Amino acid sequence: MHEHSVVGTFLNSYLFDPIAQALGFHTEPGHHAVPDHIVMILLVAVGLIAFSFWLRGRLSVDNPGRAQHMAELILEAVQGLMREVIGKHARPFLPLIGALGLYILCGNLLGLVPGFMSPTSNLNITVSCAVCSFVYYNYHGIRKHGLLKYLKHFAGPVWWLAWLLFPVEIVSHLARILSLSMRLFGNIYAEELIINSLNQYIFPFLTAIPVMFLALFASTIQAFIFILLTMVYISGATEDSHEEGHGSEHHKMNVQLPADAAAA
Repeated sequence: MHEHSVVGTFLNSYLFDPIAQALGFHTEPGHHAVPDHIVMILLVAVGLIAFSFWLRGRLSVDNPGRAQHMAELILEAVQGLMREVIGKHARPFLPLIGALGLYILCGNLLGLVPGFMSPTSNLNITVSCAVCSFVYYNYHGIRKHGLLKYLKHFAGPVWWLAWLLFPVEIVSHLARILSLSMRLFGNIYAEELIINSLNQYIFPFLTAIPVMFLALFASTIQAFIFILLTMVYISGATEDSHEEGHGSEHHKMNVQLPADAAAA
């Protein structure tokens, strides 16, 4: 979004711009020291850190509260999904999956609050999340199988087709960055564009309210799709058998699931 958010403009005017000027940096007229999407993502990060400390202080084995019950319910659901997609060895990947899911979900929902904007409506943010996912699953694939063995499965089971399959697989893996980032960016950008247009040109806040309920659902779905595809990529990179039939069946799942999820 090219428009400045109210909160981003306020924080820049009274905090970031003065700090930048004190450090000797000068901003052009109409621009601020920190872009709005960076301000928003900083607010998301600070909010998640503060929430984690708040929730940790209220954890109790003898007398769990509502927040703890809700957190445990969500955690069990995510872990169950990870076991279904990745397998029994899914537990070590929970920190990244959980962090990405909360980070993207909060970023998506932030734009529904008046005065804020969704940082995920900026392509820089969605690309950074996609690159993080890409680097993470490839790192764990190389860590588990070794570099040569991990690259070998890109060539496929038929050696005389390796010259064709290897570059195709490399391109398909690189395309995952594009698909993850553009899907998230396109949906959230369009969502904010529609809501802002309704507020500005039709009846402020009246016609936008039903759309905001749809946006709430879409924001949750987009965060879920992102972490689901990340699970699928991790599963394909860390599976025990790349050459056996199980590996080929898992590869079919790896190809079909992103195509189905892309329709969302």
